[in-house]
Amino acid sequence: MRLFRFRATIRPCIVLGLLLGLAACKPSEPPQTSIEQRQEQQRQAEAARQVAEPAPAEPTKPELPPLFDDIERRTFQFFWDTTNERNGLTPDRFPSRPFSSIASVGFALTAYPIGIENGWVSRTQAIDRTLTTLKFLRDIPSGPDATGKGAHHGFFYHFLHMETGERYDSWVELSSVDTALLMMGVLFSQSYYDGDDPREVEIRELADALYRDVEWTWLQERGPLVSMGWFPESGVIEHDWRGYNEAMLLYVLALGSPTHAVEPEAWTVWTRTYNDNWGVFQGEEYLAFGPLFGHQYSHVWIDFRGIHDAYMHERGIDYFENSRRAAYAHRAYAIDNPMEWEGYGEDVWGLTASDGPQQTRQEYEGEEREFRHYSARGVGLTDSFDDGTIAPTAALASLPFAPEIVIPATVEMHERYGDYLYSSYGFLDAFNPSFEYDIPLKTGRIVPDRGWVASDYIGIDQGPILAMIANYRDGFVWEVMKRNPYIREGLERAGFTGGWLDADDAPPDAAVDTPSATAAGSDAPEAPGDGMSPATARSLGEAESRASQAQSQTPRDARETGRPPR
Repeated sequence: MRLFRFRATIRPCIVLGLLLGLAACKPSEPPQTSIEQRQEQQRQAEAARQVAEPAPAEPTKPELPPLFDDIERRTFQFFWDTTNERNGLTPDRFPSRPFSSIASVGFALTAYPIGIENGWVSRTQAIDRTLTTLKFLRDIPSGPDATGKGAHHGFFYHFLHMETGERYDSWVELSSVDTALLMMGVLFSQSYYDGDDPREVEIRELADALYRDVEWTWLQERGPLVSMGWFPESGVIEHDWRGYNEAMLLYVLALGSPTHAVEPEAWTVWTRTYNDNWGVFQGEEYLAFGPLFGHQYSHVWIDFRGIHDAYMHERGIDYFENSRRAAYAHRAYAIDNPMEWEGYGEDVWGLTASDGPQQTRQEYEGEEREFRHYSARGVGLTDSFDDGTIAPTAALASLPFAPEIVIPATVEMHERYGDYLYSSYGFLDAFNPSFEYDIPLKTGRIVPDRGWVASDYIGIDQGPILAMIANYRDGFVWEVMKRNPYIREGLERAGFTGGWLDADDAPPDAAVDTPSATAAGSDAPEAPGDGMSPATARSLGEAESRASQAQSQTPRDARETGRPPR
């Protein structure tokens, strides 16, 4: 009874004590914070997260294997060894060496400083060779005569005699785009040799004079576009350079000229045909041109990363990214291999203008196929032709755009085909594992069970290999050309902005007399249509040994366009 009363008495006390204890232990409400305090707390928390979780590092640039050192040196030696040391003219091709190509001379002038930087030749040796070249170009006989001349109105004939510098033959045109490739090498020399030595001063003066002499406006017969060239026998070629292809560099040079500049509307009209070539191919959306050289030549000298004209600004990419997509599209095409050519795959790809076995039709995989000798080859939305011929320069010159696919492709082609494709001056021009027909060949040879392989190196294919390896390593050619005010002026008059063009270290305007930059007008006239594809049009801008061909037959390009073959 007493126990019951005790329990009855203690229960209310326990309950009361627990309630009081819980009340004492209950946390107090936090004080209200202001908006500013909450924002400060968020900033502190974000800062703490950034310390705890550092931003991911930039992707590491793939390292070049030793093979590329060897390719670079051998390709340089092509220009140093084969150029005529008496006049500086570089052969179109070697070892057949039929004539000089002025475009090859432009690549050679670019090659010599690469040799200096790598210790392969001395600066004195390169200055000697460069001065010899520029003086000879200055003194080449010029005029409207069909023979005995090598230049006219500042433009040079596409192919010149290796010794005299005169027009090689009656089928050779005065070429606007090949003169442009030459002038890129000339201006590269002007910017690289920047010392006070009298001979370097002379190089700069000679380069300036050669560039100023080019009368770009003379070839604007149907302005504002620039014609492909001129023949003394028939006059200005009726076809103009319109986008998209390698002539982008031509318009940059023509816009930057201090003496014979075209108007900015030329660029506006040049880009008007871009939409015909913009689309999706092999999963890549880009501005297409079938052969890869069209995505490479201008990039040899101009760094298009981060700079945009009006068209690319609207598309949201730059020309560098566009070329990257083109390389990926070519690789994807080789993987798909819709024509079932031998050897094509993820590490064997790349179509461009190159040598080939012969102009012929032969049966392959149960159907008749067309094969060609020297021709533009490529795939895309337009300008497509594929006969199973791969050119190593197509992949190699895409190195800065897509090293992750170019490096393994280069290694694979060397390992799989190098025994007969890789020689004194690096990769021979092209190979076709599918072509094993027992017929007379235009050039090259048949390797039993391996197919056709070229016998020549071609200067305009060697040049991009060498320069683009240098650009991938440290941007060497690009950085030199950024100092050239003519190039900057041409880009700015074309409407390019952004990137290095907006940098504070722009060269002083006082260095040269450039045309006043004006905005490209929206009322530029429409370009006259000629109905010709860019790849066919380039039949006046590629290098080919055509002397015997011109005598024996009328080639395909001449039949289609009424103009001389490439």
